[in-house]
Amino acid sequence: MSVTATSPAPPPAARSRAPGAAIAIASAATFVAFLDVTVVNVALPDLQRHFPQDSLVALSWVVAVYGVVFAALLAPAGRLADVLGRKAVFLGGFAAFTLTSALCALAPSVPLLIAARALQGAGAAFMIPAALGIVLAVAAPERRAAAVGLWGATTSIAAATGPALGGLLIDAFDWRAVFLINVPIGLAVLWAGARLLPALRLGARQLPDLLGSLLLAAGAALVLVALTETAQWGWADARTLVCAAVGGLLLAVVWRRTRSHPAPALETDLWRNRSYAAASVAAGVYGLALFAWMLACVLFVTGVWGYSIVEAGLAVTPGALTSAVGAVLAGRAVERRGPAPVVAAGAALFALAGAWCVAGIGTQPDFLGFWLPLGLLAGAGIGVATVGINAAAVGAVPPERFAAGTALMMTARQFGGALGVALLATLLDAGDGSIGSFRGVFGICAGAAALTLLCAPWLARSSAPITTTAAVTR
Repeated sequence: MSVTATSPAPPPAARSRAPGAAIAIASAATFVAFLDVTVVNVALPDLQRHFPQDSLVALSWVVAVYGVVFAALLAPAGRLADVLGRKAVFLGGFAAFTLTSALCALAPSVPLLIAARALQGAGAAFMIPAALGIVLAVAAPERRAAAVGLWGATTSIAAATGPALGGLLIDAFDWRAVFLINVPIGLAVLWAGARLLPALRLGARQLPDLLGSLLLAAGAALVLVALTETAQWGWADARTLVCAAVGGLLLAVVWRRTRSHPAPALETDLWRNRSYAAASVAAGVYGLALFAWMLACVLFVTGVWGYSIVEAGLAVTPGALTSAVGAVLAGRAVERRGPAPVVAAGAALFALAGAWCVAGIGTQPDFLGFWLPLGLLAGAGIGVATVGINAAAVGAVPPERFAAGTALMMTARQFGGALGVALLATLLDAGDGSIGSFRGVFGICAGAAALTLLCAPWLARSSAPITTTAAVTR
């Protein structure tokens, strides 16, 4: 892997070509991709009515396959974005995402819908790290944390508003609408991106190890399938154990190849940086808390309090707003004080919300007195912690590795999230969805958030000097 080292950052030209427009385009695409993670959850009942011949297990893969493929391809996609060019990979990934959204809406059967969702997840995997890489490249070095904050605000809003938006679309139309909504947005973003995004051209680098990339994606996918299906199969089921074992073996092979290949699929040298390694660990532990929390909140208000899907979506919306505000403020705080205190503050707020939830939840609905302030507190912590962790990771990698560095960190978050959802499913199944089982889930969220806080002291205030050559063209 060769990089020409001469200058401290992308030249001013890189940042003079409408950085606001580039950040807006990348954020809009990211919003749509993360929205799709949650918006499809509420479509399952409507899918059951349209495909009564298919089992709920098969239909659940319409939701699960997107996350599995997305997480499995993040790391290879980030590497390719840094080598082939972030603009090209971003536009290609988003074009694939938009096209497969239309294919999802037109799917005449569940197997074809699952296949289209898998391709949609692949498109998102190529788009997201390239999008954040573009955001970081167009922002001035001293403003990168603020740019990450703005970008992070869109992910918070998307994840939390998905259930409400999905419910409204299905009530007005049917399940196909949650996919069709992506098409006009996608076409508009692609048109704007082709015209306004700068093309960052870095020093020559080798294409990553093809075999290693395939093994990495396959191994990650198998481990994620094992985690995703524990609720159906059980932790000790042969299918769970085989998927986990084979996936782990493939990942071990990839790890071994990184020691000898000149352009490895997995850039393990990034973990030699203490701050980046700590950010990756924090991302994984925090992902466990975040994914379990978001799903548990919806399941609790619908299963215990009897809210409809639309009401549940509206109930979590205030938290989405404070999450977005917290993300923006966190970006500014990172610029002044570094990521460590920001991550600590966000994780502490999240842990406090989890502990409050364990102590305060009851069977009688209490939105104004309990759920609203709880959501506002948790949302603020989530927004602050997300941006702090992201900023710590990107601050520890040089510009020519922005996409790969963020992708590897996000992969850790997705794996943590898959484990969190698996633990949630296990606890709720064992407790038959009782109030006690939900207390256990929220307790795990609080504990994971507290562990995230412990990672904060290892996060560096700023990264080491960056030495790369880059040029920007249109």
